[in-house]
Amino acid sequence: MHDHPELPLDPDTENIDLVGATRARPLHLRASSIALVFVGGTLGVAAREGLSLAFPTTGMPWTIFAINVAGALVLGVLLEALARSGPDEGRRRGLRLLAGTGFLGGFTTYSALAVDATALLAAGDATAGIGYGLLTVLVGGVATFAGILVASLRRPARSEAAR
Repeated sequence: MHDHPELPLDPDTENIDLVGATRARPLHLRASSIALVFVGGTLGVAAREGLSLAFPTTGMPWTIFAINVAGALVLGVLLEALARSGPDEGRRRGLRLLAGTGFLGGFTTYSALAVDATALLAAGDATAGIGYGLLTVLVGGVATFAGILVASLRRPARSEAAR
């Protein structure tokens, strides 16, 4: 059942046998989880589209760049804050699915990043196309790290608070 006994079981994807408990449907197959991701994703895509229409770009796609970086920052804050607040269950899991996987997954758009970088390359501006792609990924990574750092400064992890 578990190929690597040295690693912990993932309750989201593996059916874990608990003494006297029934085997629960994996999280990603539950209708409630799918609904949360769907609602969050719909709202995230709507927010991204609203920003794209409010701030149209010509040339370098700075609006999509800003959306991806902002989404990476917020996702770093959200996931670190949730990890520090206790086990991923109940409301925390619902918030992760709705806001993290759903909203921020729909809000950020690496497919538009790829299309925009390709358009810059196709227009004959290889430096801008490659630079835009690399800058987005690198700044997004830094933004995620910054979000994690911000959330870690706000409130100590439970294991640290118990010491």
